[in-house]
Amino acid sequence: MRILMVTDAWRPQVNGVVHTLERLSETLKGQGVETEFLTPNIFRTLPLPTYPDIRLALTTPRHVARLIAETKADHIHIVTEGPLGMMARRYCRANGRPFTTSYHTRFPEYLSARLPVPESWAYGWLRDFHNSGQGTLVATQSLADDLAARGFNKLKPWTRGVDIEHFRPTKRGELAFPRPIFLSVGRVAIEKNLPAFLDLDLPGSKVVVGDGPERAKLSARYPGVHFLGHRPSGELAELYASADVFVFPSRTDTFGNVIIEALASGTPVAAYPVTGPIDIIGDGIGGKVSEDLREAALGALEVSRTEARERALRYSWKACADMFMDTVNDALGRREKLAA
Repeated sequence: MRILMVTDAWRPQVNGVVHTLERLSETLKGQGVETEFLTPNIFRTLPLPTYPDIRLALTTPRHVARLIAETKADHIHIVTEGPLGMMARRYCRANGRPFTTSYHTRFPEYLSARLPVPESWAYGWLRDFHNSGQGTLVATQSLADDLAARGFNKLKPWTRGVDIEHFRPTKRGELAFPRPIFLSVGRVAIEKNLPAFLDLDLPGSKVVVGDGPERAKLSARYPGVHFLGHRPSGELAELYASADVFVFPSRTDTFGNVIIEALASGTPVAAYPVTGPIDIIGDGIGGKVSEDLREAALGALEVSRTEARERALRYSWKACADMFMDTVNDALGRREKLAA
Protein backbone atom coordinates (compact mmCIF):
# COMPACT_ATOMS: atom_id res chain seq x y z
CA MET A 1 0.00 0.00 0.00
CA ARG A 2 1.14 3.54 -0.72
CA ILE A 3 -0.01 6.37 1.57
CA LEU A 4 0.42 10.05 0.79
CA MET A 5 1.02 12.27 3.84
CA VAL A 6 0.15 15.92 3.23
CA THR A 7 1.78 18.15 5.83
CA ASP A 8 2.59 21.83 6.22
CA ALA A 9 4.91 20.88 9.11
CA TRP A 10 8.25 19.54 7.92
CA ARG A 11 11.98 20.06 8.13
CA PRO A 12 13.69 22.39 9.01
CA GLN A 13 11.06 22.49 11.79
CA VAL A 14 12.02 20.40 14.81
CA ASN A 15 8.86 19.45 16.67
CA GLY A 16 6.71 16.56 17.75
CA VAL A 17 4.71 16.47 14.51
CA VAL A 18 7.77 16.13 12.30
CA HIS A 19 9.39 13.59 14.62
CA THR A 20 6.22 11.49 14.75
CA LEU A 21 5.87 11.47 10.95
CA GLU A 22 9.48 10.42 10.46
CA ARG A 23 9.30 7.57 12.96
CA LEU A 24 5.87 6.49 11.69
CA SER A 25 7.22 6.30 8.14
CA GLU A 26 10.17 4.16 9.25
CA THR A 27 7.91 1.79 11.17
CA LEU A 28 5.36 1.47 8.34
CA LYS A 29 8.15 0.67 5.88
CA GLY A 30 8.98 -2.36 8.00
CA GLN A 31 5.35 -3.44 7.62
CA GLY A 32 5.43 -3.16 3.83
CA VAL A 33 3.62 0.18 3.68
CA GLU A 34 5.18 2.91 1.55
CA THR A 35 4.75 6.55 2.58
CA GLU A 36 5.23 9.60 0.41
CA PHE A 37 5.22 13.18 1.68
CA LEU A 38 3.77 16.30 0.14
CA THR A 39 5.45 19.14 2.07
CA PRO A 40 6.33 22.82 1.58
CA ASN A 41 9.85 21.74 0.60
CA ILE A 42 8.50 20.67 -2.81
CA PHE A 43 7.52 24.26 -3.63
CA ARG A 44 8.88 27.77 -3.38
CA THR A 45 8.18 28.85 0.17
CA LEU A 46 7.62 31.95 2.23
CA PRO A 47 9.01 31.94 5.81
CA LEU A 48 6.94 33.49 8.56
CA PRO A 49 8.66 36.66 9.88
CA THR A 50 8.81 35.55 13.53
CA TYR A 51 9.03 31.81 12.79
CA PRO A 52 11.58 31.46 9.93
CA ASP A 53 11.67 27.66 10.27
CA ILE A 54 7.94 27.55 9.45
CA ARG A 55 7.52 27.98 5.70
CA LEU A 56 4.31 28.35 3.73
CA ALA A 57 4.14 26.73 0.30
CA LEU A 58 3.63 29.12 -2.60
CA THR A 59 1.44 27.04 -4.89
CA THR A 60 -2.08 26.65 -6.23
CA PRO A 61 -4.89 24.11 -5.69
CA ARG A 62 -4.48 22.96 -9.31
CA HIS A 63 -0.76 22.30 -8.83
CA VAL A 64 -1.37 20.41 -5.61
CA ALA A 65 -4.16 18.37 -7.24
CA ARG A 66 -1.85 17.38 -10.09
CA LEU A 67 0.90 16.28 -7.69
CA ILE A 68 -1.54 14.25 -5.60
CA ALA A 69 -2.92 12.51 -8.68
CA GLU A 70 0.60 11.70 -9.90
CA THR A 71 1.47 9.85 -6.69
CA LYS A 72 -1.26 7.26 -7.40
CA ALA A 73 -1.53 6.79 -3.63
CA ASP A 74 -3.96 4.25 -2.23
CA HIS A 75 -4.82 6.59 0.63
CA ILE A 76 -4.39 10.26 1.53
CA HIS A 77 -3.75 11.37 5.10
CA ILE A 78 -3.91 15.10 5.80
CA VAL A 79 -1.59 15.81 8.71
CA THR A 80 -2.13 19.54 9.21
CA GLU A 81 -4.81 22.14 8.58
CA GLY A 82 -2.45 24.58 6.82
CA PRO A 83 -2.52 25.70 3.17
CA LEU A 84 -1.39 22.35 1.78
CA GLY A 85 -3.84 20.51 4.01
CA MET A 86 -6.70 22.70 2.85
CA MET A 87 -5.82 22.20 -0.82
CA ALA A 88 -5.52 18.44 -0.34
CA ARG A 89 -8.92 18.35 1.38
CA ARG A 90 -10.40 20.29 -1.53
CA TYR A 91 -8.93 17.77 -3.99
CA CYS A 92 -10.27 14.79 -2.04
CA ARG A 93 -13.77 16.19 -1.76
CA ALA A 94 -13.87 17.17 -5.43
CA ASN A 95 -12.74 13.73 -6.55
CA GLY A 96 -14.61 11.56 -4.07
CA ARG A 97 -11.39 10.35 -2.44
CA PRO A 98 -11.63 9.11 1.17
CA PHE A 99 -9.11 10.78 3.44
CA THR A 100 -8.15 10.87 7.09
CA THR A 101 -6.79 13.70 9.22
CA SER A 102 -4.93 14.14 12.47
CA TYR A 103 -5.31 16.77 15.18
CA HIS A 104 -1.90 17.74 16.51
CA THR A 105 -2.12 21.32 17.74
CA ARG A 106 -4.51 23.41 19.80
CA PHE A 107 -4.50 26.02 17.08
CA PRO A 108 -7.43 28.07 18.47
CA GLU A 109 -5.59 28.62 21.76
CA TYR A 110 -2.34 29.48 19.94
CA LEU A 111 -4.16 31.93 17.68
CA SER A 112 -6.02 33.68 20.49
CA ALA A 113 -2.72 34.09 22.38
CA ARG A 114 -1.44 36.23 19.51
CA LEU A 115 -4.52 37.81 17.91
CA PRO A 116 -7.97 38.94 19.12
CA VAL A 117 -9.68 35.95 17.48
CA PRO A 118 -12.35 34.09 19.53
CA GLU A 119 -11.47 30.44 20.05
CA SER A 120 -15.02 29.46 19.05
CA TRP A 121 -14.47 30.77 15.52
CA ALA A 122 -11.31 28.73 15.03
CA TYR A 123 -12.89 25.60 16.54
CA GLY A 124 -15.87 25.96 14.19
CA TRP A 125 -13.59 26.02 11.17
CA LEU A 126 -11.49 23.10 12.45
CA ARG A 127 -14.61 21.05 13.18
CA ASP A 128 -15.77 21.45 9.58
CA PHE A 129 -12.29 20.61 8.27
CA HIS A 130 -11.88 17.38 10.23
CA ASN A 131 -15.47 16.12 10.19
CA SER A 132 -15.43 16.01 6.39
CA GLY A 133 -12.91 13.15 6.44
CA GLN A 134 -13.28 9.47 7.33
CA GLY A 135 -11.46 9.69 10.65
CA THR A 136 -9.49 12.11 12.81
CA LEU A 137 -6.53 10.72 14.75
CA VAL A 138 -6.00 12.14 18.26
CA ALA A 139 -3.22 11.30 20.69
CA THR A 140 -5.07 11.10 24.02
CA GLN A 141 -8.47 10.29 25.48
CA SER A 142 -8.77 13.65 27.21
CA LEU A 143 -8.24 15.41 23.87
CA ALA A 144 -10.84 13.17 22.23
CA ASP A 145 -13.32 13.97 25.00
CA ASP A 146 -12.69 17.71 24.62
CA LEU A 147 -13.08 17.65 20.83
CA ALA A 148 -16.20 15.45 21.01
CA ALA A 149 -17.79 17.99 23.33
CA ARG A 150 -17.07 20.62 20.67
CA GLY A 151 -18.85 18.62 17.96
CA PHE A 152 -15.94 16.75 16.38
CA ASN A 153 -16.84 13.21 15.27
CA LYS A 154 -15.09 10.10 13.89
CA LEU A 155 -12.28 10.55 16.43
CA LYS A 156 -9.73 7.72 16.45
CA PRO A 157 -7.00 6.91 19.02
CA TRP A 158 -3.40 7.37 17.93
CA THR A 159 -0.74 7.06 20.60
CA ARG A 160 2.89 8.16 20.25
CA GLY A 161 6.10 6.19 20.60
CA VAL A 162 9.52 6.60 22.13
CA ASP A 163 12.89 5.02 21.37
CA ILE A 164 13.52 3.21 24.65
CA GLU A 165 17.02 2.15 23.55
CA HIS A 166 18.15 5.70 22.84
CA PHE A 167 16.44 7.31 25.84
CA ARG A 168 17.42 5.25 28.85
CA PRO A 169 18.49 5.71 32.51
CA THR A 170 21.97 4.28 31.93
CA LYS A 171 22.96 7.52 30.21
CA ARG A 172 22.69 9.40 33.51
CA GLY A 173 25.79 11.38 34.40
CA GLU A 174 26.96 14.42 36.32
CA LEU A 175 26.10 17.88 35.03
CA ALA A 176 27.94 21.06 35.97
CA PHE A 177 24.89 22.55 37.69
CA PRO A 178 23.83 22.47 41.36
CA ARG A 179 21.25 19.77 42.09
CA PRO A 180 18.39 19.17 42.02
CA ILE A 181 18.27 19.89 38.29
CA PHE A 182 14.89 20.82 36.83
CA LEU A 183 14.93 20.41 33.05
CA SER A 184 12.59 21.59 30.31
CA VAL A 185 13.00 20.62 26.64
CA GLY A 186 11.14 22.01 23.66
CA ARG A 187 10.55 24.95 21.39
CA VAL A 188 11.20 28.23 23.19
CA ALA A 189 8.01 29.94 22.09
CA ILE A 190 5.08 31.71 23.71
CA GLU A 191 2.71 28.73 23.49
CA LYS A 192 5.05 26.58 25.61
CA ASN A 193 4.31 28.74 28.69
CA LEU A 194 7.94 28.63 29.86
CA PRO A 195 7.66 31.57 32.31
CA ALA A 196 5.36 29.38 34.42
CA PHE A 197 8.43 27.18 35.00
CA LEU A 198 11.08 29.90 35.05
CA ASP A 199 9.21 31.96 37.68
CA LEU A 200 9.08 29.06 40.16
CA ASP A 201 11.00 29.29 43.41
CA LEU A 202 12.91 26.01 43.26
CA PRO A 203 16.15 24.73 44.79
CA GLY A 204 19.10 23.79 42.60
CA SER A 205 19.13 24.67 38.91
CA LYS A 206 16.76 25.28 36.02
CA VAL A 207 17.91 24.14 32.57
CA VAL A 208 16.17 24.82 29.25
CA VAL A 209 17.07 22.90 26.09
CA GLY A 210 15.73 24.06 22.75
CA ASP A 211 15.55 27.11 20.54
CA GLY A 212 12.86 29.43 19.27
CA PRO A 213 11.69 33.03 18.91
CA GLU A 214 11.44 33.67 22.68
CA ARG A 215 14.90 32.44 23.62
CA ALA A 216 16.76 35.77 23.53
CA LYS A 217 14.07 37.57 25.50
CA LEU A 218 13.73 34.85 28.12
CA SER A 219 17.47 34.35 28.59
CA ALA A 220 17.81 38.09 29.26
CA ARG A 221 14.84 38.08 31.62
CA TYR A 222 16.05 35.03 33.55
CA PRO A 223 19.87 35.29 33.83
CA GLY A 224 19.97 32.55 36.48
CA VAL A 225 18.51 29.95 34.13
CA HIS A 226 20.80 27.84 31.94
CA PHE A 227 19.62 28.11 28.32
CA LEU A 228 21.53 25.46 26.35
CA GLY A 229 19.87 25.92 22.95
CA HIS A 230 19.41 23.03 20.54
CA ARG A 231 21.37 19.90 21.40
CA PRO A 232 22.12 16.85 19.22
CA SER A 233 20.14 13.71 19.95
CA GLY A 234 22.95 11.90 21.77
CA GLU A 235 23.62 14.81 24.12
CA LEU A 236 19.89 15.32 24.63
CA ALA A 237 19.49 11.73 25.83
CA GLU A 238 22.23 12.33 28.42
CA LEU A 239 20.61 15.56 29.59
CA TYR A 240 17.24 13.86 30.03
CA ALA A 241 18.74 11.04 32.08
CA SER A 242 20.93 13.36 34.15
CA ALA A 243 18.15 15.70 35.25
CA ASP A 244 16.29 15.14 38.51
CA VAL A 245 12.88 16.34 37.30
CA PHE A 246 11.50 17.16 33.87
CA VAL A 247 9.12 20.14 33.99
CA PHE A 248 6.48 20.44 31.26
CA PRO A 249 4.74 23.84 31.67
CA SER A 250 2.65 23.81 28.49
CA ARG A 251 -1.12 23.96 28.84
CA THR A 252 -1.88 23.64 25.13
CA ASP A 253 0.15 20.72 23.74
CA THR A 254 -2.00 17.79 22.67
CA PHE A 255 0.48 15.14 23.87
CA GLY A 256 4.08 16.11 24.55
CA ASN A 257 6.59 13.66 23.03
CA VAL A 258 9.22 15.12 25.34
CA ILE A 259 7.29 13.75 28.32
CA ILE A 260 7.75 10.14 27.30
CA GLU A 261 11.37 10.79 26.28
CA ALA A 262 12.03 12.01 29.82
CA LEU A 263 10.18 9.05 31.33
CA ALA A 264 12.14 6.59 29.17
CA SER A 265 15.29 8.22 30.56
CA GLY A 266 14.07 7.50 34.10
CA THR A 267 13.34 11.15 34.89
CA PRO A 268 10.02 11.93 36.64
CA VAL A 269 7.79 14.61 35.09
CA ALA A 270 6.03 17.61 36.66
CA ALA A 271 3.18 19.24 34.76
CA TYR A 272 -0.23 20.83 34.89
CA PRO A 273 -3.24 18.46 34.88
CA VAL A 274 -4.05 19.11 31.21
CA THR A 275 -4.33 17.06 28.02
CA GLY A 276 -1.14 15.06 27.53
CA PRO A 277 0.33 15.00 31.04
CA ILE A 278 -2.93 13.94 32.70
CA ASP A 279 -3.25 11.04 30.25
CA ILE A 280 0.36 9.88 30.70
CA ILE A 281 1.12 10.49 34.41
CA GLY A 282 -2.23 11.59 35.84
CA ASP A 283 -2.29 8.58 38.17
CA GLY A 284 0.93 9.70 39.86
CA ILE A 285 3.08 6.96 38.33
CA GLY A 286 6.08 8.51 36.59
CA GLY A 287 5.39 12.05 37.77
CA LYS A 288 3.13 14.59 39.42
CA VAL A 289 0.45 16.87 38.01
CA SER A 290 -0.96 19.88 39.86
CA GLU A 291 -2.36 23.34 39.19
CA ASP A 292 0.49 24.41 41.47
CA LEU A 293 3.47 23.67 39.21
CA ARG A 294 5.96 24.22 42.04
CA GLU A 295 4.14 21.61 44.11
CA ALA A 296 4.30 19.19 41.17
CA ALA A 297 8.01 19.86 40.60
CA LEU A 298 8.97 19.30 44.22
CA GLY A 299 6.69 16.27 44.47
CA ALA A 300 8.27 14.72 41.39
CA LEU A 301 11.59 14.59 43.25
CA GLU A 302 10.07 11.77 45.34
CA VAL A 303 8.76 9.77 42.36
CA SER A 304 10.46 6.46 41.58
CA ARG A 305 12.78 6.73 38.59
CA THR A 306 12.22 3.03 37.96
CA GLU A 307 8.46 3.59 37.71
CA ALA A 308 9.06 6.53 35.38
CA ARG A 309 10.95 4.24 33.02
CA GLU A 310 8.29 1.55 33.26
CA ARG A 311 5.56 4.04 32.35
CA ALA A 312 7.42 4.93 29.13
CA LEU A 313 7.47 1.28 28.06
CA ARG A 314 3.75 1.59 27.27
CA TYR A 315 4.54 3.75 24.26
CA SER A 316 5.97 2.04 21.18
CA TRP A 317 6.24 3.12 17.57
CA LYS A 318 4.71 -0.20 16.52
CA ALA A 319 1.55 0.57 18.49
CA CYS A 320 1.54 4.04 16.92
CA ALA A 321 1.79 2.54 13.42
CA ASP A 322 -0.84 -0.14 14.11
CA MET A 323 -3.39 2.45 15.27
CA PHE A 324 -2.66 4.59 12.24
CA MET A 325 -3.21 1.67 9.86
CA ASP A 326 -6.43 0.64 11.65
CA THR A 327 -7.86 4.07 10.84
CA VAL A 328 -6.61 3.97 7.24
CA ASN A 329 -8.11 0.53 6.67
CA ASP A 330 -11.41 1.66 8.21
CA ALA A 331 -11.47 4.64 5.85
CA LEU A 332 -10.90 2.38 2.86
CA GLY A 333 -13.33 -0.28 4.06
CA ARG A 334 -10.54 -2.83 4.14
CA ARG A 335 -10.58 -4.10 7.74
CA GLU A 336 -13.48 -6.46 7.21
CA LYS A 337 -11.82 -7.84 4.08
CA LEU A 338 -8.49 -8.28 5.87
CA ALA A 339 -10.18 -10.14 8.74
CA ALA A 340 -12.11 -12.45 6.39
